[in-house]
Formats: sequence, structure tokens, C-alpha cells
Amino acid sequence: MIFEHQSVLLGETVDSLKVRPNGVYVDGTLGGGGHAFGVCGKLGEGGRLIGIDQDEDAIKAAGGRLKEYRDKVTIVKSNYEDIRQVLEELGIAGVDGICLDLGVSSYQLDAPERGFTYREDAPLDMRMDKSGSLTAADVVNGYSEERLYRVIRDYGEERFAKNIAKHIVKARQEKPVLTTDQLTRIIKAAIPMKMRAVGGHPSKRTFQAIRIEVNHELDVLEHSIDAMIDLLNPGGRLCIITFHSLEDRIVKTRFREKENPCVCPPDFPVCVCGRKSKGTVVTRKPILPGQEELERNTRAKSAKLRVFERSLRV
Repeated sequence: MIFEHQSVLLGETVDSLKVRPNGVYVDGTLGGGGHAFGVCGKLGEGGRLIGIDQDEDAIKAAGGRLKEYRDKVTIVKSNYEDIRQVLEELGIAGVDGICLDLGVSSYQLDAPERGFTYREDAPLDMRMDKSGSLTAADVVNGYSEERLYRVIRDYGEERFAKNIAKHIVKARQEKPVLTTDQLTRIIKAAIPMKMRAVGGHPSKRTFQAIRIEVNHELDVLEHSIDAMIDLLNPGGRLCIITFHSLEDRIVKTRFREKENPCVCPPDFPVCVCGRKSKGTVVTRKPILPGQEELERNTRAKSAKLRVFERSLRV
């Protein structure tokens, strides 16, 4: 199966980066190379793009997509949480822009063998990095009922999380739950009949929750934003595209904290905590896909782009 991914908010992201011809930019979730291709098209002599991804299939696809810019592009197999180390190894002290597209690629969703989809039967996997040790099957069969409940409730925002966790534990006592079809059947049985047709496929939220747990997605995001902002050169921008409320809440909160980090009581006449702003939140409200993009790509409907600009004085 060919790696395929329609880059969401492509033009909006590239425009928000304000690409300088001789600047250095990082695409921390390279995927099929769509956003990176857009950035490279604006780079001139001395410009450079660092692409980071943990998925080997994505790296192969991006390498082909970006081959005409190979003199400007360096691709690294890693996770964007290790961006500081990646840049240090490349001898880069600061960059002019970073973008993240936190969506799961069309390839990952549609390739049954990756175990992300609930629409076809496949082994329960869900690892974005296929060398990772934790799989979806490990979560489903190894976590306690209480821990499963918390994962499904917190990461999937699933109202029937307790009942789903209960049904999973009961089913695995008879035999291990090893395929997406097994898990889908269990989830359907745990949700009342009249609620199954509400809010999309009944497995959607639970599969999302398990995928987030397997790949530590929210932890990685929350722990990486500060480092990415610190790596920006003066005036550099960080652009992050999210696809669900949990991610968006983290980005929105961290951006605001970096813009106004003061923890002094509101009635203090002057700041005494000494915390300095790292920059400005460019997007008071997130940038959303336009109608044309939504008609072209239904998976863009939940996408939100937020942008932070580093202070001119660092």
C-alpha cells in the first residue's frame, strides 16, 4: 500500500511560518512530506528543512516527495520530542520555524496491518513507530480494568468508558483480544443499542484513546512545546495542527503560559516573580479549514491550527 496523506491546512501553515529564503525550518511530523514540500518551495540558497518522523513508511514516502529539494532537506527518524537532540547532532543551535501536524495519516488509518482502523480486521498494533515495545494488544490485555477505564475516559472522552473496560476484561478472561474486529465487537456490545448510531462509529473514541496511550501522544506534546519555543530564533514561529480537544487544550494552554508566564497575585502592582514572556500567541482563535478543503478532505473537519511567535528579543 502506498503511503498517502492529504496535508491539512497546508497553505495556512506555510503562510503562518513566514518562511524566509535562507531560514532553517523543522517539520516535526514529516508524514508524507506535504507541509515540508510547501516550505521547501519557498526556500532559497542557504535555506534548510529538517524533517522528523518516527514512521519508516512515512520517511520513505517523504524522501520521494522531497527528492527535488534533497540539497536543502535532512530527514531524521526520531520523535519530535527529541528535537533538541536531533538539532544538536546536526550542529543547529536555533531554527526559524517549526510545524507539527498531529493527525494520523491516511496511510496509517487505512493500512489494516497497522492496526489503527476499526473498519477492517487486523492485529491490534497502533504503533506509529513500529520498533516501539508497547502495542494496542498489550494495553487491551494487560491493563487493569480501572486503568483501561481511565485511558478510555480521559483520552477518548467516551461516556461509556466504564462499561467498555468491564466488557474488555470479561472477554479477555475467555481468550486474549488480539484483533481490531474482536475489540470492535466488544465495544459495540458495551454501548446501548440506541446510542451506537450517535456520534459516528461506536469504536472511534476507544480506538483513539488506545492509540494515544500506545504512542504517549499527549505526554509527548505537553513535554515538547517548551523546548520547541526555546529553539526558535527571534521572530521564529511554532505552528501546531491538532485534531481533537485534548491536543488543542494543551497547545492553547501552553502557548498562553509562554506568552504570559507571570504567577504573581493579580493585586500586585508590579511583577516580582521574574518570569519573562517568550513571545506572542498569533492565533487568538485557531485557524480552521475552509469549506473547499472540507469538501475535498473530510478528515480535515476537526483540524485546528495555532501559532506562537518567539519574541524578537530572546
